[in-house]
Parts: sequence; C-alpha cells; structure tokens
Amino acid sequence: MAEPAVRVPKVKVALSTASVYPESTAAAFEIAGRLGYDGVEVMVWTDPVSQDVEALRRLSELHGVPILAVHAPCLLITQRVWSTDPWTKLVRARSAAESLGASTVVVHPPFRWQRSYAREFVRGIWRMADETEVRFAVENMYPWRYRDREMQAYAPDWDPTKEDYRHFTVDLSHTSTARNDALAMVDRMGDRLGHVHLADGRGSGKDEHLVPGRGTQPCAELLERLATNGFDGHVVVEVNTRRAMSAEERYADLAEALAFTRLHLAAPVPGSGAGEPSGTRVPPGRDADG
Repeated sequence: MAEPAVRVPKVKVALSTASVYPESTAAAFEIAGRLGYDGVEVMVWTDPVSQDVEALRRLSELHGVPILAVHAPCLLITQRVWSTDPWTKLVRARSAAESLGASTVVVHPPFRWQRSYAREFVRGIWRMADETEVRFAVENMYPWRYRDREMQAYAPDWDPTKEDYRHFTVDLSHTSTARNDALAMVDRMGDRLGHVHLADGRGSGKDEHLVPGRGTQPCAELLERLATNGFDGHVVVEVNTRRAMSAEERYADLAEALAFTRLHLAAPVPGSGAGEPSGTRVPPGRDADG
C-alpha cells in the first residue's frame, strides 16, 4: 500500500460560538455538529447560556460536540458578565474550562483604564497558569483607529509578544487590523503559541473576521506551518457572519471556513514529491460586502 503523500496533524478544528452571532450559543453547537467541527470555543458574553456551565454541558452532550476552549468575557460589552472584577472573570473562566474539559482559556490584555489589573496582569496570568492544567493563552489585539488618529487601548500592550507569557493566542483578523506581519508574530511566539483564531482581513481599521481566504492574511501559510512544526493546540474558526442574509448562507460560510482549514492544515511527507493538486484551493467566494 502506497504511503500517503501528505501528513495531517492531530490538530482539532473548533468553531467559536461568536461565529454564529446574532444566532445563539445553542445554535453554534448545532451548526458545529452538523458541519463536522471537532468542537467549539465558547465565547462567554451576554447570551445567558454562554455563562451557564450546566447549560453548556447539556448542549455539548446533546450535539456530541466537545468544548475545547473558553473565551473569558473580556469585551467592552461583557464588562459586567461574571462580575465587574477582571480577576474574578478569569477565575470563573478557569473553573468553567476545568469543569467542561476544555484545555484553554483565551484572554485579552487589559484595557488601559483597568490600571490595577494591567499592572498585575503578567504576574497574575503566570500565577493562575501555575494553579491549573488549563492554558491561559493571551491574545494579540490591535490599536484602535479613527480616521487618521490611533489610540493604544490595551496595556501592557496590544502585542502580547512584548511580554513574557506561558501561552499565546494568535488571531489573524487582529493582525490584519493592527497591520502587522502575522507570520513574524507567530515566529516570536515560537513554541508558546498554544491557540489560533482563524479569520481573515484586508487591513481595515475595523476588526473584520472574514472567512479565511477572502482577505490578505496568510491563513493558508500559517496552517501549513502548523502542520509541520508540532503545534499541539487548537485552531478555532472565529469569523463574522452577521451579514449573512439567511441561516443557509451562514451555514455555507462556516462550511467554507472549515473546508479551507482542513485543506491547508496538512503538509507534504518529505520525499513524497507531493505538492498541492491543481484546483484544490477553496475559491474566495463572496467578498465582505456579499
């Protein structure tokens, strides 16, 4: 029997529950199960189900979809979710991850106005990481821009590679918005890259979260690199489907994102002479304006 020409790593591909907004967290589990995602990342936000560990457990069991990661409530719209104290939020995210069998908690750097939290953030994340097997993977963000003005909204920095963290999350929509080199950032993260948010962008001042392949970010190149370098985290599709005109269109977008990810999350076996077969790349499809 011939040896396979490509090697597919045992990296799980998950769907962020944020990818189905404005549909519910429950809908994300159903869609992930129907499409064949390996699991979900739960974005903890204003949907009460996303905040309820037992409700999430029931959804996971009902649809046969594991919960692989928990995204702590770090957004502006979640400032009062699970407490107004940011450390309490992280403790609850860790507890939820441990209870649900998730391996990762995704966390953003603090906002600059969270001064006490920002001062203690690096040391505090290390302290929390020492208390659990769950990875605290700090995510890259971006400067906020309005016309020709730029504001540094995060502290210690929107670029987590400027600090010493045990694990990182790289988000390719955020690298697009920041207008920095995604692969160079991944190089700086090195073997501490523990988690990937896969999405695309065109360098807009807005955080676009396009379906991978519809923007200018090196989504395919990153996936191909992960397939060869022993990456042992998860790849999470985190895209914006708010412009979808129907449930069927949203479903098609998320199916395309999964197909793109699985296609490129593979590497030729050395010496096989394998290359990318003609016509196997997923076509770009619609642009962000439909």
